[in-house]
Amino acid sequence: MGITLSEIKTTFLKSADALSANSDYLTILDQEVGDGDLGITANKIADALKAYIQEDNTDDDIGKFIMTAGMKINSAAPSSLGSLIAIALMQAGKEVKSETEIDAQKVASMLRSAVAKMMEKGKANLGDKTIIDALHPAVDAFKTKVEKGESLSAAVKAMAASARTGMDKVTPLKSQIGRAGWVGDRTIGKVDPGCALAVAILDQLAK
Repeated sequence: MGITLSEIKTTFLKSADALSANSDYLTILDQEVGDGDLGITANKIADALKAYIQEDNTDDDIGKFIMTAGMKINSAAPSSLGSLIAIALMQAGKEVKSETEIDAQKVASMLRSAVAKMMEKGKANLGDKTIIDALHPAVDAFKTKVEKGESLSAAVKAMAASARTGMDKVTPLKSQIGRAGWVGDRTIGKVDPGCALAVAILDQLAK
């Protein structure tokens, strides 16, 4: 049996819980390298997701649901990272438009497409010390596990581990993009807040 809208909603709720639980931590990280508002953004995204999931929605279209979630986030949290997350969800939703059930292979395709769109819109590459440095290896790890026929649970755990490894890999580097890029040398040795956000969500999902 494939993944249905019910499982997608559960995933979104767990993601929202992770954002809320880690909002103070994300604020502290962002104060060191940016403008310190990532915790606020995380809470806005979490609240938007929870409110959307509670809406009376009888449509089982997974793609439509994910795309609309992206639009809700874009309205609620129009910051740079909020907009990128919204764009990623809208791109992922397009991949499964009109689908009411998807498999792990389709999820891998959605994730790769979403990260590619984030890289395109954010003009970020691996090594620039952004959320991409956590998400890109995480998605590759997920895809590898799925292609080997391993369980969805194993694939998500691999995602979480790879995201943390990616975050740790760029922590010693200097940020190159956005507000953190302006801070320059002071970002060396600091955890990238975007990476930390991705790790927080994936750690929660891996549980």
